[in-house]
Amino acid sequence: MKYSLLKILLVFFTGEFLFMISCTQEACFDETNAYLKASFYLYSTQKPLAPDSLTLYGTGRDTSKIYNKTPSTKQALIPLNSSAGSCCFIVRINGVSDTLSIWYTSYPHLLSQECGYTYFHTLDSVAVTKNIVDTLTVQLYAVTTLNGENIRIYY
Repeated sequence: MKYSLLKILLVFFTGEFLFMISCTQEACFDETNAYLKASFYLYSTQKPLAPDSLTLYGTGRDTSKIYNKTPSTKQALIPLNSSAGSCCFIVRINGVSDTLSIWYTSYPHLLSQECGYTYFHTLDSVAVTKNIVDTLTVQLYAVTTLNGENIRIYY
């Protein structure tokens, strides 16, 4: 009886120990949001130049601005809605507004066991009105969590 109780306790504590070390919680230190990355260039010189002031918000959502008169923004991080196939934004550069329209497809992507899933996007097309923006070019069609330049906005 004493031997079987000792054996049961040994099996129980061994199992408990294995359970504890196998389920360690790792922290997620990776970027988990895939933003469209837009860089700003001066059209006359074709060189990167941050605008003096940048305001960015979704159409019809001017109360929740992504950027609000933010000075010297070299790269804007634009969130895309994974449940929609398109988004429209108002981009105000140095006080002059344009409308940026983006069409894309979204797909789930496993980042890691610790970080879980996120949505990546593939750009289909991008259009912009031409009040202050002169040209818009797509540099990278894959919108992921990696650093990169998806679009260039020449103003």
